[in-house]
Amino acid sequence: MKKFLRPYLAFLMMGSLIATTGCGGDDDPTPAPASDAEVITTVQLILEPEKGGLAMATIKDMDGVGGANPTKETLILKPNTVYTGEILLLNEKENPAVEIHDEILEEADDHQIFYTPGGNLDLEVESTDTDSKGRPVGLATTFTTGAASQGTLKVVLKHQKGTKAAAPGDATKGETDVEVTFDVIIQE
Repeated sequence: MKKFLRPYLAFLMMGSLIATTGCGGDDDPTPAPASDAEVITTVQLILEPEKGGLAMATIKDMDGVGGANPTKETLILKPNTVYTGEILLLNEKENPAVEIHDEILEEADDHQIFYTPGGNLDLEVESTDTDSKGRPVGLATTFTTGAASQGTLKVVLKHQKGTKAAAPGDATKGETDVEVTFDVIIQE
């Protein structure tokens, strides 16, 4: 994703996700106190088709699981199109917002983001970034749409220290740091 877009993303993120606690300290095997855990309030998908223009959707949950319902935007994509994608994970309780995706990149050997289309959605998602051992990370992706359809896209960030599997990965292993479900419509 082009870096020049990033300064504008904060302005564009007037839409809507989840909040959950994230990874504790990796150097200490004992669980970190809740106050030391990372908070992810916002998950945003940013997709750019080959022929220009952006498709974006955000889920935001400022008060965490069990509070008010998160605000969600529907991701609208064109049929039979390939998109280059990136995911932003933010803690917007801090000012300025903390970019958690940067930490995930630094700790790529211990993290993977899984994308699971559901319903009748004609969509394939492939991770295009890898960790130091060649395993997928999922911060950078390719979305390939098929025919017009609609459904859901579940996005799960797993902390998999010592359990991360070779491609395509194993979503059943590790601790879930974030789990959200986007509504997706593929239409002309």
